[in-house]
Amino acid sequence: MLQASGLTKQFGSLTAVDNVGLEIEEGEIVGLIGPNGAGKTTLFNLLSGIYEPTTGSFSLDGRDLTGMNTGQIAQAGIGRTFQIVRTFNDSTVRENILPGLMFGRGERMGIPAAREAAMEYLEFVGLAEKADQPVTDLTTAQRRRVELARALSMQPRIILLDESASGLNPSEVQAFSESITEIRDEYGVSIFWVEHIMDAIMGTVDRIIVLDHGAKIAEGTPAEIRQNEAVSEAYFGEAI
Repeated sequence: MLQASGLTKQFGSLTAVDNVGLEIEEGEIVGLIGPNGAGKTTLFNLLSGIYEPTTGSFSLDGRDLTGMNTGQIAQAGIGRTFQIVRTFNDSTVRENILPGLMFGRGERMGIPAAREAAMEYLEFVGLAEKADQPVTDLTTAQRRRVELARALSMQPRIILLDESASGLNPSEVQAFSESITEIRDEYGVSIFWVEHIMDAIMGTVDRIIVLDHGAKIAEGTPAEIRQNEAVSEAYFGEAI
């Protein structure tokens, strides 16, 4: 469904993403891991249109999205959350969901219809009772759920989750991980998930891609990645 070939992003002499190729199937949950500075968020920025690749290309359902802007890519079916929570802080919880409904991949709707439709997604993430509260009244965990509901309201084919469990306590991480599986099962949306909390990602995803210094160094099931020497070396250094 999502395919990338030879994706490279250079900032001057720095190569942040180095010739990365990948494929994600419909309904698949794929993790993306790697040490700090490995290029994970930069790869997401390429796939969501924030950056344009220096070289390489990517497509969704056979449609080439290379060079499109963020709005065009969102409407094509790629949703996104961010490492640092990005809610519209002057708005209510419900109002945070409206842009996804009004400008996403689904049928366009006006504000009254979008306000009503937003409740489906808030109910899904467990925030229906807080719909008309200021989003700034919510905890970090709840605001991450608002971001997730907004991305889901776009009716995407795939959602890119960038460290969405960051800052959550263990019980919140567990609940969030269960939500990821529910999204796939209930809405048929694929997930591409960057995460540093290994317990969360290892217990949830079907497959893992590993980056180091911008390049893909491994790919496989969680069990295969646990045993991969190149991955261990990237995280912990050479054995002495």
